[in-house]
Amino acid sequence: MAKFTVVIPYYQKQHGVLGRALASVFSQTLQDFDLVIVDDESPYPIEKEIDELTESQRSRIKIVKQTNAGPGGARNTGLDHVPAETTYVAFLDSDDIWTPDHLSNAAFSLDTFGGDCYWASMQASDEFYYHFAMSELEKNEAANRLSETPKVIELPDLASVMLRNWSFLHLSCMVIGRPLFEKVRFDPALRLAAEDVLFFCDCILASSRTLLCDDAGAMRGMGVNIFHSIDNTSPEFLRQQFNTWVALDTLQERFSTRPADVESIASYKNTARKQALWSQAGKLKRRKAPEMGLLFKWMMRDPAILRAAVELGTGKLTGPR
Repeated sequence: MAKFTVVIPYYQKQHGVLGRALASVFSQTLQDFDLVIVDDESPYPIEKEIDELTESQRSRIKIVKQTNAGPGGARNTGLDHVPAETTYVAFLDSDDIWTPDHLSNAAFSLDTFGGDCYWASMQASDEFYYHFAMSELEKNEAANRLSETPKVIELPDLASVMLRNWSFLHLSCMVIGRPLFEKVRFDPALRLAAEDVLFFCDCILASSRTLLCDDAGAMRGMGVNIFHSIDNTSPEFLRQQFNTWVALDTLQERFSTRPADVESIASYKNTARKQALWSQAGKLKRRKAPEMGLLFKWMMRDPAILRAAVELGTGKLTGPR
């Protein structure tokens, strides 16, 4: 029986990536945890990573194997296998690394202030420059500081702040309590993008209290994670942008009565349209056929992409619609 269950989706093609993540888990100053690792039909065998652990470490891990379902589907499976005695679930992507006090800070914050949703800061790096710490929010938002060491803050309208810029939130820094992990799930259809953003928002809306810790909880790993590594020349790029648009469209329904939030979401939706169309224009320049099937599917759900395509053709792509 452990206070925390660590949920890790596993789908890798490199040796040592998962082992590095697990080393950071087993190095936590708070050791009251077990782990559920979901092998999402990984091309690199999970056994080769687990065999390098000690017997004591292996005894704390439950491995669940499944047909490939993508990151959201893998995390849902992990949540479905959380033990009945667990109080909190902590997420960790298999290519990320926790800082030593991550679980300790989460336990202090959630236990002390009665929260059921928590994020630590993601450690800044040159490659992932867009992440910013929770302390930055105090400069521009109406934040309430609850604790100095570690620095814990609370935002009265976190959902709206997140919709303007969610670069301060990351799954590997997230911990949720039983009221959330028993009912909130990822959308498994969003396999390449935005399943985390939709999950973040659903957890914030369902949470009785969400807490933000300025201390870094995780570092972005430098290994190859097949969930990511997609750019605008990748065959998966159009699908990624479509999934992003679908997630944003769902969010727009959630916030339909809040005009300022709808405006933020509409801006992101237009960005997804433009990036998708630019990628297909790039294909034409490289004398490759655009992905007409998916574009037609997008058009049927979102007629505004036709207007964006006309604007692209005339060189007049404009702002949000």
